[in-house]
Amino acid sequence: MIQHPVRGKIPFHLYPFQEDTLTQFKDHRYNIILKSRQTGISTLTAGFSLWKMLFNQDFNVLVIATKQEVAKNLVTKVRVMNQYLPSWLKLETVEDNKLSLRYSNGSQIKATSAAGDAGRSEALSLLVFDEAAFIDKIEEIWVSAQSTLSTGGNAIILSTPNGVGNFFHKTWVGAEDGTNTFNTIRLHWSLHPERDKNWRDEQEVLLGPKGAAQECDCDFISSGDSVIDPQVLEFYKSTYVQEPIEKTGFDGNLWKWQYPDYSKSYMVVADVSRGDSTDYSAAHVIDVEDSEQVAEYRGKLDTKDFGNFLVALATEYNNALLVIENANVGWACIQQVIDRNYPNLYYMSKDLKYVDVENQFSNKYRAQDRGMVAGFSTTSRTRPLIISKLEEYIREKSITIRSIRTIEELFTFIWFNGRAEAMRGYNDDLTMSLAISLWVRDTALRLRQEGIDLTKRAIDGISTYTYSGVYGGNDNDENPWQMNIGDGFEDLTKWL
Repeated sequence: MIQHPVRGKIPFHLYPFQEDTLTQFKDHRYNIILKSRQTGISTLTAGFSLWKMLFNQDFNVLVIATKQEVAKNLVTKVRVMNQYLPSWLKLETVEDNKLSLRYSNGSQIKATSAAGDAGRSEALSLLVFDEAAFIDKIEEIWVSAQSTLSTGGNAIILSTPNGVGNFFHKTWVGAEDGTNTFNTIRLHWSLHPERDKNWRDEQEVLLGPKGAAQECDCDFISSGDSVIDPQVLEFYKSTYVQEPIEKTGFDGNLWKWQYPDYSKSYMVVADVSRGDSTDYSAAHVIDVEDSEQVAEYRGKLDTKDFGNFLVALATEYNNALLVIENANVGWACIQQVIDRNYPNLYYMSKDLKYVDVENQFSNKYRAQDRGMVAGFSTTSRTRPLIISKLEEYIREKSITIRSIRTIEELFTFIWFNGRAEAMRGYNDDLTMSLAISLWVRDTALRLRQEGIDLTKRAIDGISTYTYSGVYGGNDNDENPWQMNIGDGFEDLTKWL
């Protein structure tokens, strides 16, 4: 007997897909199940666990879930089944509570919440991860349990999908690729004989398209909390991503898809790491006019070497506008660029209440007087703006991304507690530097271009006058394209 959520206690008559799943439990040590909601697989796992406990001495089952309450549900299913067993099949219980059931033959089942040391000291016969895609730090638990499972224990990992890049997704993909020993079981909603298209349509109304894809369709791509729509990323992957024409640099991590075109304008945008941690220093070279990624770097350099590298890269691409994120170690990298006298370093306003175009500049002229600071400041004010710009550009397919490294990072860039960040165990260095580049392109560079256009029109309008009559009297005959601003001349040619 089982406890049905609607029909109460009923005999457990298996559907064909459940019978097939049970057979696979018996035939394979490690099983991973990608399932639709309400397919009875937790109940089936409980029944399989009870069967193994009844007919084996010292069979030890551990159930791990996101919370103890969730794990307890599966133990409760075992306790209900045990309660209604025929008397000739029942064993004496020496422990029976909400979190565990233990028989006199030494077999037992226990429930626990997810923790890094869960299962470490257990002699496990069967490890069950319930809703594995939602368990935080599950990799640590899996590693800690291997010492006991390696002696012959079994594992059942079951879950609805929760996006890509997490332990559940990676294990599933590894099983399909043959890089691990898991047996895959996919249980789509359509396998259930009591469900039809009307049921599926109703789920979409109740859960929304994304929720229904996660809970019903066994769809990794459409599920999860990705900042960027995974379907759009799949389009990028199949349409734009290509192998670079050259992999260069001392470590081979500078990828190029286009060599410099001296008729074009570029920007180089960088995110800096210490060079000795799990993060990477990353940089994109963007064709400003065509909004296209033409080169990319991701590697581990110390800040001084990375500063020298960026100067060389930006110089190669037509003295590109060089934008460096200035948080923490970014300052050391920026200082190296300043020491090298690179002429086209990005400056922005130090007054963080201003994050719109009028306070973004791309030239260091009179930076101190204007309250400017070298580099780009990612703050609580600017971070949402750059991420919003990133999402907008990719959603509208307004940026051409060539790198598989960047696309893979974007797949694992998720919303976590209201903040956009890399999934645990992943990086977002390429993602954040790309976001900065797109925002700078739409603010500082757009403003500068509008200024250039306005200046050209003004110059065209006064071209018939003598130089000495321009801007209240300019007697600098060596360079007529200088504007008298009271305490010095600003060379307009650097903006043209």
